Amino acid sequence: MTTNIRYKSRIPVKTEDSTEEKQYVGFATLPNQVHRKSVKKGFDFTLMVAGESGMGKSTLVNSLFLTDLYKDRKLLNAEERINQTVEIIKHTVDIEEKGVKLKLTIVDTPGFGDAVNNNECWKPITDYIDQQFEQYFRDESGLNRKNIQDNRVHCCLYFIPPFGHGLRPVDVEFMKALHEKVNIIPLIAKADCLTPNEIKKLKDRIREEIDKFGIKVYQFPECDSDEDEEFKQLDKELKECTPFAVIGSNTVVEARGQRVRGRLYPWGIVEVENQSHCDFVKLRNMLIRSHMHDLKDVTCDVHYENYRAQCIQEMTRYVREHEPDRKSA
Repeated sequence: MTTNIRYKSRIPVKTEDSTEEKQYVGFATLPNQVHRKSVKKGFDFTLMVAGESGMGKSTLVNSLFLTDLYKDRKLLNAEERINQTVEIIKHTVDIEEKGVKLKLTIVDTPGFGDAVNNNECWKPITDYIDQQFEQYFRDESGLNRKNIQDNRVHCCLYFIPPFGHGLRPVDVEFMKALHEKVNIIPLIAKADCLTPNEIKKLKDRIREEIDKFGIKVYQFPECDSDEDEEFKQLDKELKECTPFAVIGSNTVVEARGQRVRGRLYPWGIVEVENQSHCDFVKLRNMLIRSHMHDLKDVTCDVHYENYRAQCIQEMTRYVREHEPDRKSA
């Protein structure tokens, strides 16, 4: 029998002068304990970037995390790209900020969408995501579960070209192949190629096509009623501006007497962190400051649990099919 009691942790204590004092048990400090333990252990996050070459994937990642993950990258010429197949390249870097350590893994997918025939070009990517689920399932089912390395992909930034009138067939097929396996966040790449009015029209068109084709992109969680108004407003802005129109730059230029990261053109300067120019700041805040933990939770509680349930069903079916053979033996 279990009894559930709800009460505030205040115990009346009688003193010599018959007055009652309120004392706390102390479990209100549990969040602080969790915080200290988490900071000591550190955090890990795996981010996948996908899209055809020349969309600014590498530049955006370096801009987001203020690091240089692609300093040894070799750029392929046109002839080499014709014969290139999709490959998976991992970059891992340890970042520390104000005593908090983050092990960041970037999974790059060079070659995606570059071939003349892109039939099932997403297959190596889906295989990679499944392999990480399989490895985690094996480690979780093993004897030593204390030091499991979580290499599951927590988020996929999918870069959509700014040219054209919405999603291409390869964009639709890619997202439909992955939307049950990973959190997909669609981005409009190289947003400085478009005017604000063109960006708005393209966003509306992409949202319509995502609904039309039944693509499940990452959904921002609903705000609790007790959240402050500032957070609710931020959440509303994030939902309204998806897909994010982004610009990346690792170059520092001078604008209005200040040095900022941006791109210098004959007609003016595009500032990466100016929210009137692009959605870079919103994407960074969402990805790192406000929703990184939720992306990991959805990966664990939804995508991985679906994979795990499927594995258990297959194992159960295999045992049932071979049970008569064991009895006869």
